[in-house]
Amino acid sequence: MTTDQDLPMDHQSATAVFAAKGIDVTPNKDQGVIKVIKCPGTDGDWPMIGDRVTVHYTGKLLTGKKFDCSRERKEPFCFNVGKGQVLRAWDIGVLSMQRGEACTLLCKPDYAYGAAGNPDKIPPSSLVVFEMELIKFEGEVLTGDGGIVRRIKVKGDGYANPNDGATVDVHLEGRCGDRLFDCRDVSFIVGQAEDKGVPLGVDQAMDKMQKGECCLLYLKPKYGFGSEGKPEYKIGPDKDIVYEVTLKDFKRAKDSWEMDLSEKLELSAEVKNKGNQYFKAGRYYQAVVQYQRIISWLEIECGTEKEQQKKIQNYILTSHLNLAMCFLRLKEFSQAVDNCNRVIELDENNEKALYRRGEARLSRNEFSLALADFQQVLQVNSSNRAARAQISICQSKIKEHHEQDKKTYANMFQKFAEQDAKTGKTKRRRDESVRTSFNGEVSIKRRRRSQDCPS
Repeated sequence: MTTDQDLPMDHQSATAVFAAKGIDVTPNKDQGVIKVIKCPGTDGDWPMIGDRVTVHYTGKLLTGKKFDCSRERKEPFCFNVGKGQVLRAWDIGVLSMQRGEACTLLCKPDYAYGAAGNPDKIPPSSLVVFEMELIKFEGEVLTGDGGIVRRIKVKGDGYANPNDGATVDVHLEGRCGDRLFDCRDVSFIVGQAEDKGVPLGVDQAMDKMQKGECCLLYLKPKYGFGSEGKPEYKIGPDKDIVYEVTLKDFKRAKDSWEMDLSEKLELSAEVKNKGNQYFKAGRYYQAVVQYQRIISWLEIECGTEKEQQKKIQNYILTSHLNLAMCFLRLKEFSQAVDNCNRVIELDENNEKALYRRGEARLSRNEFSLALADFQQVLQVNSSNRAARAQISICQSKIKEHHEQDKKTYANMFQKFAEQDAKTGKTKRRRDESVRTSFNGEVSIKRRRRSQDCPS
């Protein structure tokens, strides 16, 4: 075990002492990071590249001087391991640790603070010692809702990633529990993986991967096979699944800045049709991806000719309207309202946008706002029967809401009155008790005075 009594010492002595007690954990075995285990891990599980790890640490010079300590701040430190967010020594050392393990790392300058050191704390070209404890780790969350979690088994090459529309060659192994249900090599276009029976979660993770990377993707049902399941794979509804994905190769598509307006308009027509196909098939998340691509291409375009300007506006309006419809189907009503608002900003009397915003607001129990939207629809098109029916529903809901409010307030006031009456009775009893007690004391005092008087 490494203790403070091993310090201070010079570079050569420190390396020899640590080498005798510990192991070199650097990939090329140059003794850049030597680890001495103080307390073994608990479960035999190690973090993977990209995992979110939580550690406690204390940093010291070879003189024994402490320069940093998370425990003194009473707060552990979190980072994504293997991503270059911290010292190289930390990335290498923590990847070698098990959950619950405590160890000491001797780190050469090249793996720590380099030839420059750190002003006021680390002298130039210094070996440093870190006492580390790995508290916990978890996979890298790729989506805001936690529906896709990645753990990298093998790091990829370089920094290039597949982009939207790229063609990728991958090897897939899908598991549900311990059962392997999918094992194949497949090529698909990013954003259109559904065409090859590849789950949405795998599709959406592609732009985070590098060539040669092998990772595990933990997918919630929304990003897997949803509430329908996958009968051909014998997977029931709402099942979590895990895919091991190896990105063998990819060819990037043109980025938006590489395309001229004519290319964008031509491609928008194809992508719109693809989105409509997904929508009709009930693949709403996949449809959302397609409509969002069109908006990302055209929202900053102006066009030099009236015909181009008209096409741009039509594609943007249609895409937002279609997104609103998708989000209504997905019951993501705030997103539906946002997309309708974008349309109304461009066309304040757009009948479809007003109607769909009304639907979303009605589903959010915003009855008065929904009523106003449906009434505006009738101002645009007085023969819209659906809007008339929705107005009746809104009016009925508003009436129900008011009746419920009346009952709620009536009950509330009744309770207040009962409480006041109860409080009043209690106060009267207390006052009567005080008066009785006072009168009794006065009577006793009078009797005492009469007895004390001379006869």
